[in-house]
Amino acid sequence: MTDGSSLPPLREVINRHGLRAEKSLGQNFLLDLNLTGRIARCPGKLEGETVLEIGPGPGGLTRAILAHGAKQVFAIEKDTRCLAALAEVSEAFDHRLIVIEGDALKISEDELLPERAHIIANLPYNVATPLLIKWLKNRHQFKSMTLMFQKEVGDRITASPGSKAYGRLSIISQWLCTVSKQFDISPKAFTPPPKVVSTVVKLVPKSEPDFPADLKTLEKVVAAAFGQRRKMLRASLKSLGGSAEEALDAAGIKPTLRAEELSVEDFCRLSEIYRARQ
Repeated sequence: MTDGSSLPPLREVINRHGLRAEKSLGQNFLLDLNLTGRIARCPGKLEGETVLEIGPGPGGLTRAILAHGAKQVFAIEKDTRCLAALAEVSEAFDHRLIVIEGDALKISEDELLPERAHIIANLPYNVATPLLIKWLKNRHQFKSMTLMFQKEVGDRITASPGSKAYGRLSIISQWLCTVSKQFDISPKAFTPPPKVVSTVVKLVPKSEPDFPADLKTLEKVVAAAFGQRRKMLRASLKSLGGSAEEALDAAGIKPTLRAEELSVEDFCRLSEIYRARQ
């Protein structure tokens, strides 16, 4: 198994292929080998594992994933300019890298991946949240998700009840996965530097959620509750129809509380009350 040591430095690859990062594609290339290696280690041992990567760009993180022993890496890249550079990475690593040209939001992982996989990705900021929601809904296809977001989004995913960042993304993510913040990355580590700090978050899908709920109903209840987060729940939940106070009472939740004061379990219990009403 080759280790990719024959590959030239990333900056040389970027210059040779004219890969200036495109703002429209949300591109910020991570060139720091210590950081790409650290990200690749987050899921644990990759030997014999299949990995899905989104937006590999010139292949910096891709090299680290392959060097850490991944059996196969499926990389989805929308930017055709990067394909030649990624082909060189694939050749240097015994063709264990399979590059798919396309839009990750439109590709079916179920059809693409031969087995349950780890996702490891420096996500383009402009599609990071929609991709996460898509993967959460298909979480049984994945062993883990190690994802880089802008810090604000990472904070929302990992937030606890009572904090300003706590909201819809926190509840859905934590209901379906074990979530942990790994580390922050300075803008200086990227080319070009983004205007915000980035955060690496690891999500490990649960075989079954800790609390029973229907995802669609839970999403509706959480959206209503946080849609007017400054209001008490008895007011913010009126948009769902029926008596909000009766639903809250049946769930054992004070109607004078606000959305950010409820735990994931509280929201699941409340959503089951609303599902029974349908």
